[in-house]
Amino acid sequence: MYENIKYEVKGNLGYLTINRPKALNALNTEVLSELADALKEIEADDAVKAVIVTGEGKAFVAGADIAQMSKLNAVEGRAMMQAGHKVMNTIDQMPKPFIAAVNGFALGGGCELAMACDIRIASSKAKFGQPEVGLGIIPGFCGTQRLSRLVGKGMAKYLIYSAEMINAEEAFRIGLVEKVVEPDALMEAAEKLANTIASKAPIAVAQAKIAINNGFDMDLKSASQLEVEATTVCFGSEDQKEGMAAFLEKRAPEWKNR
Repeated sequence: MYENIKYEVKGNLGYLTINRPKALNALNTEVLSELADALKEIEADDAVKAVIVTGEGKAFVAGADIAQMSKLNAVEGRAMMQAGHKVMNTIDQMPKPFIAAVNGFALGGGCELAMACDIRIASSKAKFGQPEVGLGIIPGFCGTQRLSRLVGKGMAKYLIYSAEMINAEEAFRIGLVEKVVEPDALMEAAEKLANTIASKAPIAVAQAKIAINNGFDMDLKSASQLEVEATTVCFGSEDQKEGMAAFLEKRAPEWKNR
């Protein structure tokens, strides 16, 4: 179905893999189009409770496709950036949780793809960076915005202005990733976390993501009210009744996602 990505479902988990290893999984317009289609598939599948995003081979995503971008004029470049924003924003805004399993280079658009996910687990061999200013552009898939929100304005400026590439431990230190593991333990760690999340009430997880993401840029009073509304949605669900009954009866809950 897809030429540049792989998407498969195992149990309650979706696995989304960028599959251009000869090009270090560089993002071009074809990859972005296929990702957009796969995300529609993921959103429509209620059986998928969490998604793991990774790259085939030695790279997560080594950036956007420079060979393609070098030929774009301003109008074409704008269209590609908008396509990239659409993909990243869909991941960010979809109620399902996304975990980036960063197996290698996550540069440029690859770093932006990882940042669009909810949680990032990195191989100890992973490398991160936003090298765009060395190519005459800036991060264009929302990197200037998500990086500053994750690591702070000063550190984001340092990384973007210098185009410096950092290792996984430094990425962990500054808050760009949440966990670093050995390379052969990466997928196991991602799957363990994804399965843990998938075992929780789907509506509650979705409402938590909505409250965190949408409340982040609000003033505290508005964000607090958003949290109240999100909690109210949970109290109106069958899963809230089931979850609390299961707790009181000392048994595992059976979620209905309604």
